[in-house]
Amino acid sequence: MKPSGLKSRRNERLIALVAIALLLFCPPLIIVVDRLPAFSVGWLPLYLFIAWAVVIGLTAWLMEQRAGH
Repeated sequence: MKPSGLKSRRNERLIALVAIALLLFCPPLIIVVDRLPAFSVGWLPLYLFIAWAVVIGLTAWLMEQRAGH
């Protein structure tokens, strides 16, 4: 059984992760990225792919970190 302190910290980190994901995918930030000068390929698909990969990576790291204890 996990101590309540570890469970509370995990919940806080998950809430922070949701806040980061909401910030990364908020429309004003996406509009700014979409309006960047493009050379051959637009920046929006690259930004969305990297932001989504960061959210998935942080989620996996957070969940695996606690599973190992």
